[in-house]
Amino acid sequence: MDFSLPPDLDALRLRVRAFVRDHAIPLEADPANFDAHENIRLDRLETLRAHAKQAGVWAPQAPVAWGGMGLSIVGRAAFYEEANYGLFGPVAMNCAAPDDGNMSILARVGTEAQKQRWLKPIVDGEVRSSFAMTEPAPGGGSDPAMIQTRAERKAGGWSIHGRKWYITGAAEAKHFILIARTSDDARKGLTAFLFDRDQPGWRIVRRIPIMGPEEHGGHCEIAFDGLEVSDDNVLMQVGDGLKVTQIRLGPARLTHCMRWLGLAKRCMAIAADYAEHREGFGMRLIDRESIQLKLGETAHDIAIGRLLVMQAAWKLDQGDFARKEISMAKVHVADTLHKAADMAIQINGARGYSKDTILEWIYRYARQARLVDGATEVHRMVLANAYRKEGIDFWNWGSDA
Repeated sequence: MDFSLPPDLDALRLRVRAFVRDHAIPLEADPANFDAHENIRLDRLETLRAHAKQAGVWAPQAPVAWGGMGLSIVGRAAFYEEANYGLFGPVAMNCAAPDDGNMSILARVGTEAQKQRWLKPIVDGEVRSSFAMTEPAPGGGSDPAMIQTRAERKAGGWSIHGRKWYITGAAEAKHFILIARTSDDARKGLTAFLFDRDQPGWRIVRRIPIMGPEEHGGHCEIAFDGLEVSDDNVLMQVGDGLKVTQIRLGPARLTHCMRWLGLAKRCMAIAADYAEHREGFGMRLIDRESIQLKLGETAHDIAIGRLLVMQAAWKLDQGDFARKEISMAKVHVADTLHKAADMAIQINGARGYSKDTILEWIYRYARQARLVDGATEVHRMVLANAYRKEGIDFWNWGSDA
């Protein structure tokens, strides 16, 4: 059992670290580099993306044939953790959600024509994309079977009516993947469609205000009032929408965890650096046992999170769905990110609560981690159901009969 990275992957990891240190992190210090929604300004982003392409750290998930790096899931885990040590790392290197997951699913199940039309521009950084699945109650959220947006058959294609909300990146996206109902069949009732921002028959109702900070394009509510999609823009086959969501969302949940580990490590670094230099009552904070316990517990949780992520990534690379492994990683790493930000703010005191550091940015961002791509409670239900089914084999080594 070898826990080391292959030399070429470790060298790439260090190249990503250097890029983040030299190009991404310096931008965080100047408020002028942020947009109104607390993400990097788009003009600054374009410059940073050009640097990423020159440094050879661009689109790690996309196939080489389509302009990416073609990394395995394990390779992405090492890459993404380093990328999100800086706030702007993932979006600079084209491995941020939702583009990251959309590129992965298009590369995996799209036809050659669909890859040319819908995937290539995202890989090249020419457009951004969005994944439209979640609906207002009583529609689908964590349970896709509840989806109510409906696609009706018409000559040569489909007419779509319904409503979606909390659709990440929609206000800036040009390419969309939409999940809609095409029948009432329990397993084959959903279909995935591809559509473009410029097509008529849909509109953004509002950009939903959130705690922030936000991804580019925000989190939008969308109405579909007769959007027409042709048959050649059905992703996979009619009735395969649930399969599309399962193929896309499992790995996407794990890539969130990969990135969150990077942010947790950044919180740890800010806390440790401040504790090393801040003195009070005759001693440095770092020499106080109470501070050491906080730092030690956080380092411990981050290490556990990495092991869970790598186990799930390895299983995905072997062709396994890794459902329970992804759920375990999602629960633990989401909690760890929130705890790391909270710990770092506490050690930094008022400085941590202010905007003099990025800790308050990470703290607000971290709160969504226990909600996005399935709430923590949903993933704990997945784990409980897996244990009921498997019993003691829940903890098998993979080689057990």
